Amino acid sequence: MPNFIHLLQEYGVLIVFAIVLIEQIGLPIPAYPVLIVAGALSVDGDFSWPAVLAVAVCACMLSDGFWFRMGRLYGKRILKLLCRISLSPDYCVSQTEDSFTRWGPRMLIVSKFIPGFNTIAAPLSGAMGVHSRTFVGYSMLGAILWAGTGIAIGAFFHASIDTVLTALSTMGSTALAVLLILLALFIGYKYLERKRFRQSVQIDRVTIDEIKQLLEQGAAPVLVDARSVTAQLLEPAVPGALLFNGGQPAPELIAVDRDRHVIVYCSCPNDVTAAQVAKELKQHGFTLARPLHGGLDAWNAAFGVRPVVDEHAATA
Repeated sequence: MPNFIHLLQEYGVLIVFAIVLIEQIGLPIPAYPVLIVAGALSVDGDFSWPAVLAVAVCACMLSDGFWFRMGRLYGKRILKLLCRISLSPDYCVSQTEDSFTRWGPRMLIVSKFIPGFNTIAAPLSGAMGVHSRTFVGYSMLGAILWAGTGIAIGAFFHASIDTVLTALSTMGSTALAVLLILLALFIGYKYLERKRFRQSVQIDRVTIDEIKQLLEQGAAPVLVDARSVTAQLLEPAVPGALLFNGGQPAPELIAVDRDRHVIVYCSCPNDVTAAQVAKELKQHGFTLARPLHGGLDAWNAAFGVRPVVDEHAATA
C-alpha cells in the first residue's frame, strides 16, 4: 500500500489514466478508489483535480470509443464474447438490452456506475447503430459524471481518507492481504449468485436433433421468441415465431392447443431467458414448453432462415 501511494504521488495523473483505462477496457481493476484517493490528495495540493478529471475522461473515451467501434463492426458477436468473460454471464446481455430498450443511448450517462453494465453499453450502442456524435455526447457526459463524482467524494472526505491511508500504510503487507481477501469474497459471492440463478432456471431443454425428429413426424412445434426488443432488432426472429411480450403470452399463443410442442429460444448465455419463459408457459398450461438448447444460434446453424415452422401454427 505505501508503494502504491508513493507511485500515485510520483507519477500522478499518469497512474490515474492507466488504471482508469485498464478498468474501462474490462479488466477487474478497481479504478474508482483511485479517483477518490486522487480527489483527497488534490485538497492537499498533491494533485490538480482538473487534470485528474481530464485524464480520467480521456481514458474513458478511449475505451468507450474502442468498444463502440467493435460493436459497430462485430455486433452481437462482441456482446456474447464480453458476457462470457464477465462474472455474471447468464444475464448481463439481457439486462443491458432491456435497459437500452427503455433508455436508448442515454443509458451511457449512468452505465459506468453499474459493474458489468458499463462494459456492454458501448459495444451495444455501436451494434444498435447509434450515431457517433450522439454516442460521444452521452459517453462524455457519463465519463464526466462518473469521474467527477469520485474526485468530489475524495475531496469532501479527504480528512477521513487521509486517516485510512495512514492506517493502511502502517499495516504494510497486512493491508494487501485484507484487500485480496475482500476481492476473493466478492468473486465468491458472484459465483454463488450465479449458481443460485442457474438453479432457478433448471428445466429440460430440447435439442436441434429432437426438433428435427418432430418435424419429420409432422408435429411442427410452435416457436416462441423470448428475446428482448433490442435483441430482435440486432437479429431477425425465426420466420413464424411468436413473441413473448411483456411477461405475458401473446394472444396468438394463448389460442394454441396446450398439448402442442412449444419451443422457446433466446440469444443469451445458457438459454436462461428461454428457460424462464418456458417455465412461465408451463404455468399457463403449456406442458410441452421447453427452451431450445443453444438458442437462436443453434437454430440458425441447423436451419438457416428457412421457415420450417408453420407460420400459422398459432391458429391451428
